[in-house]
Amino acid sequence: MNSLIDLLNNKLSNYQKSFTNKVYSEENNEIDLLMKVFKISPELKRENRQYWGRELGMCWQLLITEICKYYRKDFQNALRIGADEPCDLIVGNYAIDTKYRIGSGDSGTLKKFKSYGPKLREMGFIPVFLILRTDNLPAAMTACEVGQWEIYKGDDTFKFIKNLTSFCLKSFLEQNISNFSISR
Repeated sequence: MNSLIDLLNNKLSNYQKSFTNKVYSEENNEIDLLMKVFKISPELKRENRQYWGRELGMCWQLLITEICKYYRKDFQNALRIGADEPCDLIVGNYAIDTKYRIGSGDSGTLKKFKSYGPKLREMGFIPVFLILRTDNLPAAMTACEVGQWEIYKGDDTFKFIKNLTSFCLKSFLEQNISNFSISR
């Protein structure tokens, strides 16, 4: 009986460690450039993390799309494969998917990351993730790498965009810090 108790205590201890590692205090206090542009505090973002993540993600996608559309003659809108949309835009041979942050570790999302990369490569594209934040879920990052994606995060994302378009999105956002403050 003692061995069963030890096994159960071990399982509970493992989950305790896992839950402790999931504490969001550090990531919730990080501020990115888009948050600064809109003057969104970490506290406000925590009030509805899903809403802000989705909306900031859509804003990020639209900014990159507009820049690429403006500067690149070889710009194409999102690629559709059946009901799936494995990337947000295409520029040259890059199939680009924009992400504000990758925080989902659900199996469906990870399977998509793993399957879309090879599909896009078979079609002759280089699959690229352009991620604004650097506090991404490690399991999701691994799934992307296994899925053959080139991954750019934080400053590397801004460098990729500048190399691709000659537009410095980072400087543009820095110049607009607090210029689009939201009021509550």
